[in-house]
Parts: sequence; C-alpha cells; structure tokens
Amino acid sequence: MQSEKLQKVLARAGHGSRREVEAMIQAGRISVDGKISTLGDRVEMHAGTKIRLDGHVLSILEAEDTVCRVLAYYKPEGELCTRSDPEGRPTVFDRLPKMRGSRWVAVGRLDVNTSGLLLFTTDGELANRLMHPSREVEREYAVRVFGQIDDAKILQLSRGVQLEDGPAAFRTIKYQGGEGLNQWYNVTLTEGRNREVRRLWEAVGVQVSRLIRVRYGDLNLPKGLPRGGYKELDLPDINYLRQLVDMTEETVSKMPVERDRRRVKANQIRRAVKRHTGVAPSRRSTGPAKR
Repeated sequence: MQSEKLQKVLARAGHGSRREVEAMIQAGRISVDGKISTLGDRVEMHAGTKIRLDGHVLSILEAEDTVCRVLAYYKPEGELCTRSDPEGRPTVFDRLPKMRGSRWVAVGRLDVNTSGLLLFTTDGELANRLMHPSREVEREYAVRVFGQIDDAKILQLSRGVQLEDGPAAFRTIKYQGGEGLNQWYNVTLTEGRNREVRRLWEAVGVQVSRLIRVRYGDLNLPKGLPRGGYKELDLPDINYLRQLVDMTEETVSKMPVERDRRRVKANQIRRAVKRHTGVAPSRRSTGPAKR
C-alpha cells in the first residue's frame, strides 16, 4: 500500500481544501494513531488507521467509495466566507445542508460586500485544483461603478495596471448600461486574488458600488435562485468541473430522481428565502442590463 500526504487524503475525503487541512496540521489539531501530525507527514490508510481532528475520529472513505457533490450558492452581501466568526456574523456555511462524515468546501472566496455565485464541493481535491492559479478558470462579474469612465481607462484596465501584489488586468470588459455616473459593466478574470475587481477599478480612480459574480467557468448563476439559496449540480455539470482540472469523471450522483427534483428544489428555495429574511437585507438599486 502506497503512502500519501495527509492533507491530500483529508482533502479528498471532504474534510477541507488542502490549504485548510494544512492550516489544521500546523495548528496541531490533527493526529494519526495518537501522534500529533506535522506538515509533510504521509499516511498509509488501512482498516485500523485512526485520524483525529480535535480529538474526534474522522471518517475517511476511499476515493472510489465517495460521491462528489457540488452546490451552486447565491451568496448575499453581508455574509463572510469563513466557517465561523467570533463576532457572530452570518457566514456562507450557515444555510448549507448538513452532512455526516464530510463537509462542504468553498471553491474560492467572495468578500463580505460581494454577492453572487459561490461553488461548494465535498471533494477537497477538486476545490484545490479549481482554486489553483495555474488552471486560469474564468470568472465573470457584473459590476456597478461610480465615476468618470473614458476609453483611456477601459484600455488601461484591459492592458493591465500595477497593483500592490503584481500586475493585473481584465480579460474582457463589456458595457451594460446605466444612468449618469452609475454605470454597469460585465468583466472577466482568470484569477481569484483578494478584492481584485474592486482594486482594478480603484486603480483608475473609479469606485465599485455593487459587485455580483455571475459565472464561474461555463457555469452561470442559476436563474430564479434567490439570494441565500443553493442548487445541487447534476452529473454533467460536476463532470464539467472535473474535466476542467483533469480529474476522472463521476458515474453516480446524489441528485434526486427527476420526479422528485422539482419538489426538492421548491422546498430548498422556500427555506432559503425564509432563513435569509432579516440576515442580509436587500438593497434597492438598478440592476445590470439583462443579456
């Protein structure tokens, strides 16, 4: 039996992305057969292996025994991309369906004032590959900006500007309409740097007043999905993501059969809307032009 890095084993089993698991190891929270693990440890999985997180035994299923699940979540403004917040503020994990033996791993992050499409998966390895800069997965955002915008600024944003963490540029910029100094654009990036869209506009003297992620790769924010609601992706969409990062395709899904799917979706939306009320108040504003 070949050994594997501990963080890869735990990520594949859905206990976090590799980065999250590495942070747990560095904090001394994980042990293997009673011994506190260190970064770089390898493990051979067999029937008697006991891996614990904070003293609790983790369920470790072999890759062929697990089913990859992916959720598309409509993140509202005001929610944090963290599992818990010391100040008790709402997080993106609060409304996700509960699971035993696994947990949802966020594919990247959106800042607290950004809304829109956020993907979650039970496969930490899939999340890790999708987030890796080398994959250059395209993200599209609808952005409302305030300020004077001319051709020179658009050209500058297309060619690149220097940010504190290196040069950056939008792959595409498309005007969507607006009134006065408030204008809507759709922009695309292939990176996931912190607040990159906002920082790019700010670099040319323009403020972002609304930011919504509307697409990740070829997956769009599902139509009709309310803020705070989620939709489980079907097998073709899951395999699209897996093919995107050179992972083997899944052959089974935990999606409900067709006759139950509409009922499940309707119930999910009703629960999401009810739970969302009072958590992240909606803000009335002119939306981006429909395409």
